[in-house]
Amino acid sequence: MKAETKLAEPQLQVPFHSADVGEAEAQAAADVIRSGWLTMGARTIEFERQFAEYVGAKHAIAVNSCTAALHLALEAIHLQQGDEVLVPTTTFTATGEVVTYFGAKPVLVDVEPDTLLMSVADAAARITPKTKAIIPVHYGGQPCDMDEILALAAKHNIHVIEDAAHSLPASYKGRPVGCISEITAFSFYATKTLSTGEGGMITTGNDDLAARMRIMRLHGIGRDAWKRYSAEGSWYYEVLDAGFKYNLTDIAAAIGLVQLGKCDDMNVRRAAVVQRYNDAFASMNELQVPTTKPDRQSAWHLYPLRFHLDRIKIDRKEVICQLKDRGIGTSVHFIPLHLHPYYQSAYGYRRGDLPAAEREYERYVSLPLFPGMTYEQIDHVIHSVKQIVKANRR
Repeated sequence: MKAETKLAEPQLQVPFHSADVGEAEAQAAADVIRSGWLTMGARTIEFERQFAEYVGAKHAIAVNSCTAALHLALEAIHLQQGDEVLVPTTTFTATGEVVTYFGAKPVLVDVEPDTLLMSVADAAARITPKTKAIIPVHYGGQPCDMDEILALAAKHNIHVIEDAAHSLPASYKGRPVGCISEITAFSFYATKTLSTGEGGMITTGNDDLAARMRIMRLHGIGRDAWKRYSAEGSWYYEVLDAGFKYNLTDIAAAIGLVQLGKCDDMNVRRAAVVQRYNDAFASMNELQVPTTKPDRQSAWHLYPLRFHLDRIKIDRKEVICQLKDRGIGTSVHFIPLHLHPYYQSAYGYRRGDLPAAEREYERYVSLPLFPGMTYEQIDHVIHSVKQIVKANRR
């Protein structure tokens, strides 16, 4: 009689990200569908109202992506062909891409080695008479050095547009991100700390900028153009300028309202994952945990763990491969913009131009970080990282 073959235990899978959405979001979206009004409408306006209140901003303008938010912000400040905008090289391409829409030049700036945030000193050195704006990116969820950035901007009379795609909710010296600068752009992409699938928000305290961005997000049509198919609307409208199709739908806004209601709770759960990671990794000489400054609170969108590659026998690529073999999803945030072919061919950037960003890029890996991570998943990531490091120590 043959012996029974024992099946191997299935390997625990840990995705890089899993959105914290469920029945409440599904019900909210279903309610919109049943209402018969699917595009921008009353729920979008309510989402804007609640979001503005949440971050302490006077105005919030809902759009279909953070890219759209940044584009509208630059249009509102009248960015022109030949202007320059300071952008950190360690960011997603959208931050620099939107500058090119105007025929303007993204001037790439190095980062601080410890935080990976835009270096204010390097930004100051790159200001010219053509500089029109600076876009600090709150990398991973941690706010940049906003006092220094705002002082620099005031000195040179340039605009500040915060790229807060990673940083909801986050705060700087007790002030929520979203009410600090002239304009702030948020992302609600599928992986972000608040998700509507696709979406974004612009906040500002400037009435004129808010009015301009509201008009330009919907074809340049006059105020409340979305109402023209509602009972209180009118068939008559005026096109005031050549605008864009950047409005958010009520379906997305309904999901956003649910997400906003649990934003604080999701932030607490992400922070708990981070604390568990830090407690496990901080004492290992081969690893460097993220640096956070004491006067600000991070939204913890990312957990970029850095490896001291001179202390282990494998490179970052092999670390990622070995984690994947253990069922763990990872990513790299980000490949510096000046290393991409487009930025090299269009603007002449070369390897070596922004050394701090390059050095750090070679050694960071973004570990899984999402509110629904179980203790079992967290411990599997920790055990796997430690196991890989111990097996490859020099």
